Amino acid sequence: MLDGLKQRLIAEAQEVGFDLCRVCCPDSVRHVADDLAGFLEQGYHGQMGWLAERTHWRGNPAALWPEARSVIMLGQSYTPKHDPTEVHAIPGKGAISVYAQNKDYHDLVKKRLKRLARWLIAETGQDTEVKVFVDTAPVPEKPLGQAAGLGWQGKHTNLVSRDLGSWFFIGSVFTTLELDPDSAEIDHCGRCRACLDACPTDAFPAPYRIDARRCISYLTIEHHGPVDEALRPLMGNRIYGCDDCLAACPWNKFAVDAREIRYHARDDLVAPDLEKLARLQDSEFRTMFSGSPIKRIGRNRFVRNVLYAIGNSGEAAFLPVVIELCHDDDDTVRDAAEWALARLS
Repeated sequence: MLDGLKQRLIAEAQEVGFDLCRVCCPDSVRHVADDLAGFLEQGYHGQMGWLAERTHWRGNPAALWPEARSVIMLGQSYTPKHDPTEVHAIPGKGAISVYAQNKDYHDLVKKRLKRLARWLIAETGQDTEVKVFVDTAPVPEKPLGQAAGLGWQGKHTNLVSRDLGSWFFIGSVFTTLELDPDSAEIDHCGRCRACLDACPTDAFPAPYRIDARRCISYLTIEHHGPVDEALRPLMGNRIYGCDDCLAACPWNKFAVDAREIRYHARDDLVAPDLEKLARLQDSEFRTMFSGSPIKRIGRNRFVRNVLYAIGNSGEAAFLPVVIELCHDDDDTVRDAAEWALARLS
């Protein structure tokens, strides 16, 4: 029954909805521990204290589950049908990262991983054990993705694929089965530095190194409280995440459209109106972003981001809503509103 298992696995992964399926060994990324230690020593993780926890697992996937013999790495495209950078030129609109313009990928990818894992057990017997992960456990998914041959970690530190460009989600299935590993992918960035030059906040101290404390994705999603005033003008109208380094990658010319319709952008999130978003109360925020990854940052942090975008708009028409929010119940929202008011005045 195990004859030809890997080819059947790849075919089933395609059937489930994944675009890439490769295999590596759990101990194939031994360099990760040193890379992680250097990242943490520099303080590049900012307020993401969870990155400093369970480092023995983050730096060594083999320690996460010692019984595992193989890691199946999966990639699923979410390539946008539109240019996500065009909205930056529209002051009254907000820019939301492509991955968050519809349903939460964590839920969609995990369901597919579980379906593939159940298939694997059915094919090989109940003695086969599996664990599935997607972006929420201490698993170094990008290094494992490179070790399995999904792609390579580009100069922007994200995984790049010759088949899918930069626009794809990663998931993993750890298993006690011993599967033939694939060859690791090599770096194809060459002398290109398009992603580094595209960063609005200069968040890359060096190629292949990122200082999250300057990254707009971190600032709009992970950072609690007021953002450094020196960085706020550089954020432009980006209100949740940032796609600039991904969008700049020339390998995107090989990207394939997302097959999953629930990754296609909602019309109201491609270029949402900043005033409407600024007026959202908590219940309205939760309703609007039900099933979206945006929901997890909460209304206050989201409106904070919207107010920074409004402050950067130069549009005096926003003054009434800004003045209203100067009296908001949340300290951080009030701070952002006062900053926007000073900018617009």
